[in-house]
Parts: sequence; structure tokens; C-alpha cells
Amino acid sequence: MNRLLIVDDDQDIRQQLKWGLGQDFTLHLAGDADEAIHLFRNEKPSVVVLDLGLPPQVETSEVGFQLLEQMLEIEPLTKVIMLTGNNERENALRALRMGACDFYAKPPVLSELKVIISRAFHLAEIDRQNRSLQQEGEAPEETWGMIGNSPEMREVFATIRKVAASNAPVLITGESGTGKELVAGAVHQASLRRKGPFVPINCGAIPENLLESELFGHERGAFTGAHAAVSGKLSLAHKGTLFLDEIGELPVNLQVKLLRFLQEGTVQRVGGRDVISIDARTTCATNVDIPKAIQEGRFREDLYYRIGVINIKLPPLRERGDDVLHIADNFIRHYARENNKKNVRFSPAGLNFLKKHPWPGNVRELRNRVQRAVIMCEGTTIGPLDLGCDALPAEAPEPQKLKLSLREARENVEREMIKAAIERQSGNILKAAEELGVSRPTLYDLMKKLSINPNG
Repeated sequence: MNRLLIVDDDQDIRQQLKWGLGQDFTLHLAGDADEAIHLFRNEKPSVVVLDLGLPPQVETSEVGFQLLEQMLEIEPLTKVIMLTGNNERENALRALRMGACDFYAKPPVLSELKVIISRAFHLAEIDRQNRSLQQEGEAPEETWGMIGNSPEMREVFATIRKVAASNAPVLITGESGTGKELVAGAVHQASLRRKGPFVPINCGAIPENLLESELFGHERGAFTGAHAAVSGKLSLAHKGTLFLDEIGELPVNLQVKLLRFLQEGTVQRVGGRDVISIDARTTCATNVDIPKAIQEGRFREDLYYRIGVINIKLPPLRERGDDVLHIADNFIRHYARENNKKNVRFSPAGLNFLKKHPWPGNVRELRNRVQRAVIMCEGTTIGPLDLGCDALPAEAPEPQKLKLSLREARENVEREMIKAAIERQSGNILKAAEELGVSRPTLYDLMKKLSINPNG
């Protein structure tokens, strides 16, 4: 039976949990840190429920934090659930950053706590199996088809390998076009859920009145046109991974239902009463500034902490050094084969443009420009003009160069390219965004940052 260690200085709480959980788990009870660490070493529990306030300093959380750190140092894969007071949010977040699996506010409600503990045991089993696979040399490919050798991307790959061993929700942030869905797919492929479905859904591309049904499903007759019961995307992701792209665009009323799913692992279809249990890992992505959205009331703080247990931040392409050349080389070979063109290559000036261009649309813009260049070029050499650079900027006098910072120079190039694209598209922002390889919201953000008037 699953071994569970309860650490709490309150004897009444220990007895309550012993009575309520003893039938489902093999329980070990401790009232202080010394007893807890002794039981932890000898019994090797997979899950620990740990109270932060322990003697001899029950009025503070320091002993609890020290015990958490000590346990995870002994066995990093242990799932520790912190018991906190309702006014101890900062302590709970600190515990999560230190490696705790979850937190639960006192006083405990047995039915709810039992669900959290059961999910923690499930995560522990996934970690155990994944460790076994890695020891047998069956770990998945390191970069999962993504290209990058910069320090920033090596850190991303290392994080993917670490989070693959858990079932924790992952939040992927970064500018538009940086490859957030590729990272979500890599997290899925690196996990033991890789044989299950990977179900992506774009929260910003589906009308709000249809999004609830798309996510949670609906029963027959739930609304006009609902002629049959339909499973939602969450149900389709059972035993696999659900990827919620543009989570920052999710309406607040649906954020409440998503939070309930993340907490309880259950959903109800629109118009239905039955509670459906779903075992799905959740990965999310956004280019929205979530803390700012929380301040503006557009995003729930409690949902943010649930989806962002692990945060992977993708660097923009302009900060990845020579990665741009390796990615462009991959694209040119792919599109040359696709279009039956041989010996297509970049000219020295073309390579120089790739290195110096600021890439506001990131990898998506790079793909767009290279694909178009391969199709449209008349010879076998691709230069700056083929890549969409109307004219190379004239060299500025040396004193002027010294007066410009790198940021100012980059903004000048971005400003001129955006203004030229808008002019070519006769002021049509959507078409200008497509030409530049960015989304319309991203282009509006860049125009605001660079003080560009769309009307000239």
C-alpha cells in the first residue's frame, strides 16, 4: 500500500487524518522535525503531508521549510504537500518554489485532501517509472526535433528533461513565434504520457460562446444546435496532455472551471450533471504579461499559480546568437526539397542579414521569409532582397554609430521595416502583420512601443 507520512504538531489533526486516511494509505505520523526525518529515512514514504509550523518554533515557518529542504535533498522525487493557513499564501508559494508538490489550507477537509494525496501518489509513480526508463537508457531524444545550441536553448532543453519526470502543470511564456507549441509537444514526448494523445487548443482563436463547449463538452439539447452529446478537448486528452495555447485570452468565467479541473481532475459537460474524471497533464502557453493581467482583473491569481508550477521562458530569436543561422539552414533545405530546387543557398550578404535582422516575429517570421525566398528566387543564391529587405540601410557616419545604443539601433531597423510594410499594404495592418510574419496583436504592440502612427 502507498506509504504516507503526516507531519503536524497538532495531535488532534494527526488523529483526524489517521482516522480518515488509514484505510487508503499506509500511515506514519510525526509531531516534530526529528521524529519526521527519522521516519522519512526509515520508511521512505512517496508522499508527505507537512505542516509548516513545527516545534520548537511553531509560530514561524522556518522549521517546516528546513524539513522540506532536508527531505527533498534526501529524495528529490518525494511529493510533499504543505499544510498552510488561509493567510499564508507567500509561504505556500515559497514552498512550491523549493520543490513542494502542492499546498492545502487548514483546516483539512478529508474528501478534498484525499484527492490531492491520491494525485501526488500518481505523480510519484510516474516519476519512479521515468527514472527506471532513464536508468535503462531509454530516455527520449534530447532536443525533440528543435534546433538550438545557444546557452538559452540548452537551458530550455534541460528544463524539459527535468519536468518530464513529473506530472506538474507547465506554463510556457515568450514572444509570439518563439515555438511555444513545440516545447509543449516536447514536454509530452519526453514524458511517460507520450503514447497518449497530445490535444492542443487555441483559447484565442475560438469565439467565447463556443469555447466552454469546446473545452468541457456538452450534452444533447444543452443549447440550440446541440443534437448529440459531445466530449470536450479535456476528455479527449485523457491519459495524455492538454495544451492550452494563448491561455491569457481565456475568459474569466471559464478560468474558474479550468481551475476546478486542475484541482480535482473532474469536469462537467455543458448542460450535464455527471462528474467526469479525467487524467490529463496540462501545459499552457501565452505571450500575455500574466502578472499585469492579474492586476487588471483579466486573469485569476489562483489559476496562475496552478498552471505555472513549472515555468519555461523561451528566449526571442534575436537573443539566440548563431541559432538563427542553423534554423535558417534547416528551413532552406526543407523548402528546397519541397519545391524541387537544388543547390539553393544563402549569399554572404544574406547570411549577414539573417544575423543582423531583429526578427520581431521570431522563428515564425524566419520560416515565412525563407519559404518565400526559396519559392521566389530566380537563381540558386538567396540574398537580403529575396528575404524581404527592400534596401540595406546606408552606413551611418562613425560618430553617429557610437552615439546609438544596440537597443536604439534595433528599434530604428524595426521601425523602418514596419512602416515600409504598412505602406506597401496600403495601411492594412492585418496584411502587414502577415508580411512581417507576426500576429496582428504583436504588430500593434510593436507599433505602440515604437510610436508608429498607423495613419502615417
